[in-house]
Amino acid sequence: MSAAKTAAKQLKATARDGVGKGAARAIRRQGQVPAVIYGLGAPAQPIALNFNETKRLIYAGGFLSTLFEIEVDGKKTRVIPRDYQLDKVKDFPLHVDFLRVAQGAKIEVEVPLHFINQDKCPAIKNGGSLNIVHHKIALVVAADAIPDFVEVDVSKLEIGSSIHADGLVLPKGAEFGAIESDFTVVTVTAPIASATTETAEA
Repeated sequence: MSAAKTAAKQLKATARDGVGKGAARAIRRQGQVPAVIYGLGAPAQPIALNFNETKRLIYAGGFLSTLFEIEVDGKKTRVIPRDYQLDKVKDFPLHVDFLRVAQGAKIEVEVPLHFINQDKCPAIKNGGSLNIVHHKIALVVAADAIPDFVEVDVSKLEIGSSIHADGLVLPKGAEFGAIESDFTVVTVTAPIASATTETAEA
């Protein structure tokens, strides 16, 4: 299962003329974050974002898989964040790259995996440990239907068993991204005491 996001989030920005490191530093001194909108064959558009709003959006989670409508001088552009830079010491945003998204387009995004029904898992009840190999999965989905997450039901896992990506229930119309679809998502390992005993007996 999955949970679909709502419509594109609204974000306001201002146009900026200068590019390069000097211009970017000047933007930051004004309490803004330099950014650029690119793609769809149009020229790159340098913009400036509100610092506090940008920081909040990044740290809220799911930033790189959220569809936005950025308004600049009254004109709105559908975009998705493709990358952002943080200060290495203070962790505040330094720059954001946005990709233009056409109506009805499909894009590749990383979506979090939510592991459910751990309380019903017989392996965990018997002392096993859930070993999560992947916390996210790359999907190709419609830009208007990016899921917040994909659920992974572990209720039937026994000790030593696992769930592979091709066993996941993907959102309607979604496909796996560049990664192979047969990789292991989660496994259950035996209790440490049990494993030690088995080794000693062997």
